[in-house]
Amino acid sequence: MNKFTKYFFVFWFFAFLLFAYWQLNDPDPEIWAPIYIGAALFCALAIKGKHPIIPLSIVIIACLIGAVYFFPDSVSDWVSYELEQKDLTMKTQESEEARETFGLLIVAAVLSYSAFIGWKKKQTLKP
Repeated sequence: MNKFTKYFFVFWFFAFLLFAYWQLNDPDPEIWAPIYIGAALFCALAIKGKHPIIPLSIVIIACLIGAVYFFPDSVSDWVSYELEQKDLTMKTQESEEARETFGLLIVAAVLSYSAFIGWKKKQTLKP
């Protein structure tokens, strides 16, 4: 594993733990904190060079389904609303769901990179 990849997963390991911590003041931390802790654990595995393709695939698909479910009606309206508020406190349920959508997309993207590395490693081991 090259240094970029290792540092990439180290960064996201700590970022996901921070995201999980920030979820503790949400109305539904029992849903969102485990998602980010799970993503951090997959990053820890990736740091060690382990990329379990099937579990990663299941989580990635679940995150994408969740992102579609929570996707805001209008991304531009949501971004405008966030810029107007000038703080990160939860103002509306719609705003929180939009944030959760993009959190799920981040998890899916990072874990997709790990799955890709695992798939590529598996391909090079085939005779």
